[in-house]
Amino acid sequence: MKLVNTSVKRPVGVIMIVLAIIALGTVSLRNLNVDLFPKIDLPIAVVATSYEDAAPQEVENLISRPIESSVSSVEGIQTVQSQSQSGSSLVVMMFNNGTDLDQALLNVRESVDQVKGMLPDEAGEPSIMRFSPDQLPVMWVGLTGDQASELTKVADDQIVPFFERQSGVASVTVEGAKEREIQIVLDQSKMQQYGVTAQTITQALNSSNQSASVGDVEKGNKDLQLRVTGEFESVDDIRETIVQTESGGTIHVDELAEVNDTYKKSSGETLVNGESAVVLSIMKKTDANTVEVANNINDSMEELEGELPSDVQSDVIIDTSEYIKMSISSVVQNILIGGIISFLILLLFLKSLRATIVIGLSIPIAIISTFTLMYFTGETLNVLTLGGLALGLGMMVDSSIVILEHIYTYRQRGYSLMESAIKGASELAPAVIASTTTTLVVFLPMVFVEGIASDMFTPLALAVSFSLIASLIVAVTLVPMLSSKLLAKATQESGRRYWFNRVLDRVNNGYRSVLKWVLGHRKTTVFGTLAVIAGSLALTPMIGASFIPSSDQGQLQITVETAPGSSLAHTQDVTEQVSRELEAYDDLLETSYLNVGGSGGGGAPMASSGNQATYMLQLIPASERTKNTDDVVESISDDLSAVPGAEISVTATNSAAGTGDPVQISLKGPEHEVLRELADEVTGTISEVNGVHNATSSAEEGVPQMSINVNSEKAAMYGLTEQQIVSQIQLQFTGQTAAQYREEGDEMNVTLMYPEEERRTISDVENMSIQSESGAAVPLSSLVTLKEVQGPVTLQRENQQPQVNVTSEILDRDLGSVMSDVKQKLNHMSMPEGYSYEIGGQAQDMADSFRDLSIALVFSIFLVYAVMAVQFENFLFPFIIMFSLPATVVGVLGGLFITGLPLSIPAFIGVIMLAGIVVNNSIVLVDYINIVRREGKDRYQAILEAGPSRLRPILMTTLTTILAMVPLGLALGEGAEMQQPLAVTIIFGLTISSIFTLLLIPVVYTLFDDLTAKITRRRKKAE
Repeated sequence: MKLVNTSVKRPVGVIMIVLAIIALGTVSLRNLNVDLFPKIDLPIAVVATSYEDAAPQEVENLISRPIESSVSSVEGIQTVQSQSQSGSSLVVMMFNNGTDLDQALLNVRESVDQVKGMLPDEAGEPSIMRFSPDQLPVMWVGLTGDQASELTKVADDQIVPFFERQSGVASVTVEGAKEREIQIVLDQSKMQQYGVTAQTITQALNSSNQSASVGDVEKGNKDLQLRVTGEFESVDDIRETIVQTESGGTIHVDELAEVNDTYKKSSGETLVNGESAVVLSIMKKTDANTVEVANNINDSMEELEGELPSDVQSDVIIDTSEYIKMSISSVVQNILIGGIISFLILLLFLKSLRATIVIGLSIPIAIISTFTLMYFTGETLNVLTLGGLALGLGMMVDSSIVILEHIYTYRQRGYSLMESAIKGASELAPAVIASTTTTLVVFLPMVFVEGIASDMFTPLALAVSFSLIASLIVAVTLVPMLSSKLLAKATQESGRRYWFNRVLDRVNNGYRSVLKWVLGHRKTTVFGTLAVIAGSLALTPMIGASFIPSSDQGQLQITVETAPGSSLAHTQDVTEQVSRELEAYDDLLETSYLNVGGSGGGGAPMASSGNQATYMLQLIPASERTKNTDDVVESISDDLSAVPGAEISVTATNSAAGTGDPVQISLKGPEHEVLRELADEVTGTISEVNGVHNATSSAEEGVPQMSINVNSEKAAMYGLTEQQIVSQIQLQFTGQTAAQYREEGDEMNVTLMYPEEERRTISDVENMSIQSESGAAVPLSSLVTLKEVQGPVTLQRENQQPQVNVTSEILDRDLGSVMSDVKQKLNHMSMPEGYSYEIGGQAQDMADSFRDLSIALVFSIFLVYAVMAVQFENFLFPFIIMFSLPATVVGVLGGLFITGLPLSIPAFIGVIMLAGIVVNNSIVLVDYINIVRREGKDRYQAILEAGPSRLRPILMTTLTTILAMVPLGLALGEGAEMQQPLAVTIIFGLTISSIFTLLLIPVVYTLFDDLTAKITRRRKKAE
């Protein structure tokens, strides 16, 4: 080949190109975005709308339903889901894979604009946004100190602006902050005494708190703007605001009410390691590097420490980049270990340090070249792309080994170094290219795989492909060039390592004996192989299936939910008991973060509740503890089951899944009440299944409510409207913002409210008076009907039909086995007419991915056959070679069974990769049998000569590939769980397949050769 000839004769040019690649790869590596997993493209859009003080039923009928109807016609929509709860609506649209989300968002915005006029006047502006996993915080920083108000001020004034200036930071959210408020606590008796209403006070505050431009006057040759400044300059100004009484007199606000400069009553509490704290959750920009953003924040905290007050301490609670860095480090370590193992294997076989270096150079050059290609294709440096490099490590030297072996052959025939390099590399270059192509083409069908499987493993496929292409180019250019310069002494026998030669001789003799036996017992060999394959298939039910292996990130979440309507104080009492139980795990905990009554930092745009609390726990690194995260989850769950008065669920945080709960059952039907009853029945039923953990229903118990129905006719008799009555009740029990007060650039509410002792009990509602337009006090009980009811918490719909979800985690069992039992349980349940269920979550994603990957596997096998048919220019020999594939099943299923791993998406990807890898040894063997037969030897002798002579290169390529993957197969280090099934699949599959290749393929070759001869004889007779 011209390329080989040029590279050998112009070594300086090759060296300069290699140096340029190394330089470019180094620059690319520095600029690659580092993350834990590849970016998952979830085509999801969200429409969030507020509707204050509205019940869930009103929100559903007046907000959610109109928006659902308007967006359902948008092109590409797969599912429309809505959640309606008190005060807010959330409509979630899931689009088909491949949908242009930017265009879809424009279409959604147009649809919402068309229906916006139909929404209630009190409803907020619908907010339309895309959902992305990148919207989750990358870091939580806790501020602890004596005064929560001081912590809030420090966070708002110093830390948030400082952090938001750091490179890559999108926004910083403060949780547990104290909001300053000027409270005007009204005295009803004095207001009645002076004939003053709350509306009068509000008007007085607003009229005294105005600034306006009232014109211009001339002064010499200048115009002076006239401006009346009447804004409050101090809290005393609010106290001294003049209010007109009914009799025409005047009185100050502080004579009618108590004016307090205080903080708004908190709806929750935030604790870090048991201390009251303010927590800052930091979001990164979409295109920012997670590790770089976290490093910027950590570095800036050191700079910030000196500027904080002495009684304020800042600590990182959870830093997601720590696990990323540990995972990347462990994968790099596995790559180095695999590289060293490959190098030693080569050294053992080649018996020459120089020859080993020539081949070993393929690895670093291929890896560096891959970094360059990854940079220009926009891929990130993550656990899977690095894992792809680790998996391809042993395969990177295959082409170089074959080329060098053939160069050795010519050198031993007496050719010069230059001639040996040119002839040896040129002759085998086409075969090597074809062999590498069979490995590469198996990834082509991945283009047609959609969803999570494609998003996560296409980058891995690209990394492996890039590395193999780079190693192929090195094999046909750099290896011949270096061979022509460095292998003068390498080909001379020095008598070293005779022990390994003797070992290889014994292996060769043993293989020759076994090969003779299988050729003499062809039927026994074939039927024995079929029996072994059938036996391995019988292991399938014992192996099970799962979606994506969970990684031990050491993050736990504990959700505590007290009875609906429980007060914040009661929930805090329960969390104190939970915290006492968690003290037993202090030696395993690095940090703990508790949010009572708040949103918990999850970022969901739905309202929080005082009956809920969320713990976020960070365990010490996996290398420093004896228990994995799932064991800790089970142990804590058992301990907390004894805590009374609350439903407590403990789950492990796993960012790899990204698809919701493992088990998700969607119940659909016309009535919410019936669905709620069905959901309770389903929850109880599936909880009996072994492995189901924390089965919960989205149909929460109703919140106790006091329903107030206004009698319009009685209200009209007193000159009152329903709105006026609602407004006065709201003022009595919630308060009302009367004005805004500005101080030193900060703006705060001036709120009218009544004393707490007058708005606490049901009797306060019943004894309340409503002021009419004439000033008369009318008892509320004479205007309304009071009734205590249970109000729903959240109403859900899917595709414009009521829906309730039952979800669950799994423990100690694989997802496939659990779902099989769950489906059996559900099939025995009787559903009312018009009601049905669907399986969703990870179980559905797993089924869809397995289906897509099965199709991809079939196409991969066809493409491998097509490449071999082109290489051999024959249809029969590729067909013979393909018989090495069925035996792979034995290794794959046996390996998963031995290691206790279920069949997962990574394992399936490993099977697809094997389709391109295992045929390479068969290609080498069958090709050499044909070469020997063309030299005039009979079939039997050709097989006995070709088998043992090709055993050495087959052993070299197989051992370098297998042993380089052993560190990943052992799941050494953080984050290796993701690649372990893939590595195990290839290790066991390639090992068993290589054995069958060396024994079964010669037998199949003879059978088809006999069949071909028989068909040929019949044709001759017919002619």
